[in-house]
Amino acid sequence: MDFRLTDHQEMLIDAARKISEKQIQPLLAARDARQPLSRADVLEILSKAADIGLTSARIPEEGGGAGMAMLDYGLVMEQMPPTVGLIVQPHEATTTRIYFGGSEEQKRRFVQGMMAGQLVGATGSTEPDCGSDPRGIKTTGEFSGDMLVVNGRKQWISNSTVCDVIHITCRVPKEGGGYRMGRVLVERAESPFEAEEVPMHGLCQAPLGEVSFADCRVPVSNICPDDENTARLLTITWLANRPAVGLMAVHLAQKALELAKEYVGVRKQFGKHIGAFQAIQLDLADIETLVVSARLLCYNALSAIDQGARANGLSAMAKRYAVEACDKAIALAMRVHGAMGLSVELGLEQMARDVRTLSIPDGTPGILALIQGRELSGIDAFRS
Repeated sequence: MDFRLTDHQEMLIDAARKISEKQIQPLLAARDARQPLSRADVLEILSKAADIGLTSARIPEEGGGAGMAMLDYGLVMEQMPPTVGLIVQPHEATTTRIYFGGSEEQKRRFVQGMMAGQLVGATGSTEPDCGSDPRGIKTTGEFSGDMLVVNGRKQWISNSTVCDVIHITCRVPKEGGGYRMGRVLVERAESPFEAEEVPMHGLCQAPLGEVSFADCRVPVSNICPDDENTARLLTITWLANRPAVGLMAVHLAQKALELAKEYVGVRKQFGKHIGAFQAIQLDLADIETLVVSARLLCYNALSAIDQGARANGLSAMAKRYAVEACDKAIALAMRVHGAMGLSVELGLEQMARDVRTLSIPDGTPGILALIQGRELSGIDAFRS
């Protein structure tokens, strides 16, 4: 087993780091850290992400995409500020879902513009009282001539306040009566809907909102083809999303480790650098161990996906562990800094809020543990 990165992977990381440091981080630093980015800023970020393949990572080259291995996708995503990750990942996942699960006409209308970062995408699955179980959605669509009239609410939807198109799951009538779960593309320009920003604990620059559909009229042609496989298509994209979110946490914890290492070499107490104290060295060792173990778990899950292995449990484990481990790592780094660790100036308190915000997207710790438990036991804890 070779843990060394290839020359190609090293080049990907270097290119992503340069774009992040020289083009993206200055944009974020120039904006209010407590306010969501504007649509213009989101489009600029997507344009930069498109240059390194992040907006089309899972779309094959023959379809105009980057066709990236998922491990390579994770390596690049790790270099991005998590704010950017929470903008780019749902956008890319929406693009992927349209490419693999949309009609030819839907792909023609949306995919190219989304891959280029010229259109903003969002996916609306979660509802006020329906999160981890997408089969429990209540949003409905009713046929009215050549239109589908959509009513319902979606909550905690990334990019919803700035998106051009939102890929929603809803209940639509099926032949012979009753409803089935369907996927519908709601284009804001032709089917206006309300989206209200939701202020958050951390990662506040990433647009996040609650969407309301009230008699929203959507062309029937925007209903995605029904292959009775909607839940599976959503799950497949979640598999890579979860370790990618874990690597967003690793990004934060790595920065915290670097700050701590620098600080212990300059801060003095009792006539010597605090890095000479055994207690401080123990904290540093624990921080590094948490960061490295989280990173390797995420890499392992993404590599398993590339190899075609069943990665449901690995993906869930990687995201759950990585976020919790990195939360602990950042807390330890704050402790190493003493009172300075609590200051707004240093930024560790912002990282502490940001990493905890990552615990919810693409699966809460509880549901991820049950997914892993199901893979271990063969028994489903949340469905009969």
